[in-house]
Amino acid sequence: MKSVPVQKAVGMVLCHDVTRIIPGEFKGRAFRKGHIIREQDVPELLKIGKEHIYVFDLKSGWVHEDTAAERIAGAAAGPGLSLTPPSEGRVNLTAEIDGLLKVDVEALYRINEIEAVVFSTLHTNRTIRKETAVAGTRIIPLVTAEEKIQGVERICRDHFPVVQISPLASVNVGVITTGSEIYHGRIQDRFGPILHRKFHDLGSRILDQVFVSDDIQMTVEAIHRMLRRGAELIAVTGGMSVDPDDQTPASIRAAGGEVITYGAPTFPGAMFMLAYVEDVPVLGLPGCVMYHQASVFDLIVPRILAGEKLTRADIISLGHGGFCSGCPECRYPGCGFGKGG
Repeated sequence: MKSVPVQKAVGMVLCHDVTRIIPGEFKGRAFRKGHIIREQDVPELLKIGKEHIYVFDLKSGWVHEDTAAERIAGAAAGPGLSLTPPSEGRVNLTAEIDGLLKVDVEALYRINEIEAVVFSTLHTNRTIRKETAVAGTRIIPLVTAEEKIQGVERICRDHFPVVQISPLASVNVGVITTGSEIYHGRIQDRFGPILHRKFHDLGSRILDQVFVSDDIQMTVEAIHRMLRRGAELIAVTGGMSVDPDDQTPASIRAAGGEVITYGAPTFPGAMFMLAYVEDVPVLGLPGCVMYHQASVFDLIVPRILAGEKLTRADIISLGHGGFCSGCPECRYPGCGFGKGG
């Protein structure tokens, strides 16, 4: 920090607020701390009696907060994101599309290890609507050393993109509803309408819904028919418990399913099953999907639609954060459900 004549301060960073006073009319900030002085500012500063001001000189290997935030955000942001102009030293990253937020959490940690740098995001694997702000970054002081920003940029190059929005594919979904009580018309199906709404909200459509009894061969044939009809994802509802009559897990296996998991460390959703038949994901959905606004469905399906082939490790990692609080008014995805760190 140094004091310089106003005429020689162009391009330098103001170290303090400058107040303008017009007696009886106005008293307030004319120039804020951190402002980069321009040629056109010199006459205004002289009018309010500032012939000398305290500034940082950016010519000696230092970076202004606005420039630093722009460089950090630009280095970290991947597809599906746009950057806001700097405001009070901060740049936000905003979704350009609906999709799934993906954050390289390890890289984010390394960025925040750099002293004076702050980079904050929403949780990874969260579904995002267009124009949602998903992250923000800034430096703490008005200026910081060029080498710090270069350090951030190196991390971002090694881990690019640190933040991105992955679009969700629009797929044809086959729904197979099991249960003799529904198949024989003793009770009305309530699962189908829920899945229609959930998949529609994610940009996909139900190809067909068929009903089968608690019979393994009948369910296997229904899965294979859906595959022949072009289903790109199959959801099998009902029959997911350990009751003797519940045959859905055995049916998915008998259909040739490569089982990733039967069981997930989530409440609601513990009896969930994920398998792949001919590389098509087949989901065994427990009844909680029908009753809870947020469940294992909402943690898994968007990731599949974003092109991920989930592993058992992905499912196991849901345990930290996979306990729903059962709030009277569901706030998902603006809550901690499924957001383990």
